[in-house]
Amino acid sequence: MVRVSGGDGGRVALATGRPAAARRAAPQRTCVVCRVSTDKRTLHRIVRSPDGVIRYDPTGSAAGRGAYLCGDPACTAQAVKRRSLQRALRAPGAPGTETAVDALRAAQSVSGRAGRRTTSPQGDEVSGRPGPRSSDQEEVRTG
Repeated sequence: MVRVSGGDGGRVALATGRPAAARRAAPQRTCVVCRVSTDKRTLHRIVRSPDGVIRYDPTGSAAGRGAYLCGDPACTAQAVKRRSLQRALRAPGAPGTETAVDALRAAQSVSGRAGRRTTSPQGDEVSGRPGPRSSDQEEVRTG
């Protein structure tokens, strides 16, 4: 539901009062192993489809319950070892989890990336994990 404001003719959303064309924040998801929260598009999705099949979802949009991995090789190994994916997908005895993780590893090796890595402004290669927040090191006073 949108109303048109007075003289300028710009559209304003009723619920928020912000311009209707304002950009939304990217959806955030969390890696089931290391618990790093980041943009959905930077994580890899493993999905349990409605018929119970577990597989790697490179598009991130397949129907079913999804679990996300950051792509770090240590996280993918721990996901299988700890059964984090089975727990997140609510499929405790699902046999296809290892196959889905193998498909994820194969897709990473084909694309030439063993994880989502980026380059810092200084030119150093850094992992996709966020660094410590400034508030972790500074004293924060309230009140």
